[in-house]
Amino acid sequence: MLRILTAAPKSRRELEQSLARKGYPEHVVTPVLDRFDEVGLVDDAEYAQMVVRTRHAERGLARRAIAVELRRRGIDDDTAADALDQVDDEGERAAAARLAQRLVARTRGLDRDARVRRAASALARKGYGPGLAFAAVKDALAAEGEQTGDLPDLE
Repeated sequence: MLRILTAAPKSRRELEQSLARKGYPEHVVTPVLDRFDEVGLVDDAEYAQMVVRTRHAERGLARRAIAVELRRRGIDDDTAADALDQVDDEGERAAAARLAQRLVARTRGLDRDARVRRAASALARKGYGPGLAFAAVKDALAAEGEQTGDLPDLE
């Protein structure tokens, strides 16, 4: 069981599922995981904090996408909400702007509408709402000197 923990951090539910797949009965797993909780080897709150930090900083995911991942990993809603408080609106806007700049730069040479579609779609897949995604793409295009006056304001 410790080998599973040393490979990568896991939530309590992920450990339970992993051990169940290996054939360990629940009446054996539960007390062991309870003890791991007591000594701090399994800490869902700390795990959620780490997931939020890495997913937002390294992958540029929005709070909405990170919340889905935390839920999938078995983190309860209150713990997830506490961890997601690390990312404020301004931080999320800044991350969207950085991503939009990279995405727009990759599509140079394409039709402007195609660039908007591709970049906004990529931001949406990372969990950004349509208004924020579109505004970030519009700003990134404008920074490149692309005409954006005829694009609507969605935010």
